[in-house]
Amino acid sequence: MKLLRYGPEGLEKPGVLDADGRIRDLSGVIADIAGPAIADFAWARGLDIDSLPVVDGSPRLGACVAGTGKFICIGLNYADHAAESGLEVPPEPVIFMKATSAITGPNDDVIIPRGSVATDWEVELGVVIGKKAKYVTQAEAMDHVAGYCVINDVSERDFQTKRSGQWTKGKSCDSFGPIGPWLVTRDEIGNPQSLRMWLAVNGATKQNGTTETMVYGVSYLVSYLSQFMTLHPGDVISTGTPPGVGLGFKPPQYLKAGDVIELGIEGLGTQKQVVVAD
Repeated sequence: MKLLRYGPEGLEKPGVLDADGRIRDLSGVIADIAGPAIADFAWARGLDIDSLPVVDGSPRLGACVAGTGKFICIGLNYADHAAESGLEVPPEPVIFMKATSAITGPNDDVIIPRGSVATDWEVELGVVIGKKAKYVTQAEAMDHVAGYCVINDVSERDFQTKRSGQWTKGKSCDSFGPIGPWLVTRDEIGNPQSLRMWLAVNGATKQNGTTETMVYGVSYLVSYLSQFMTLHPGDVISTGTPPGVGLGFKPPQYLKAGDVIELGIEGLGTQKQVVVAD
């Protein structure tokens, strides 16, 4: 299934995409695309999607999962991206947190924060946890995944690397976490390590990669993270980005007000954001 949330910010309703690409209203079936609903898909067994009400028009899409407790990001997880950054592939995954207040809909504006001189883009595969995971093995890990989504891990490079401390301050500004358009359930994605991914700015392709070049794959990451913290339904893992980020160009290329970002991952849909100044 392709699950989504639609409607004004803060008032989103749950929905599902039908075979013709129309949004169907799920609010008569579940309260939201959130922890309880994605922890147990019992409500979806035998569901006749075509019997659900059709949502008219093209409503705003919110983040495809609600109630996210942890927004966990993995740094330098593509060998070719690490090389363009002039950094070594780490011997273990680099973990940092992104504030949940950064989460927005897939097509909402990206806001350049005050004082920013280096706001950058990163297309990433998102993993949504569906079942509580603590000390799980790699063999068990995929049983704890509800599905996948597109994430733009928007980053302010000066805040991230030149303002002391951890990366979190350069990753957590408002609007720096567009998620969606859909939460695609795990059964629809046969191999998450073989998905094409791309990003363009003003129509010019910047990133054109594949999850095949991830250093640490999805099952490894879920297992690894669960050794340090309990993962709960609705938690989101952003798994790293391929080369082509603005920082990697010579000279670097960064976002400015008026730019349009478009990005997508094979089978997971696309996003489109207009960049505005705060």
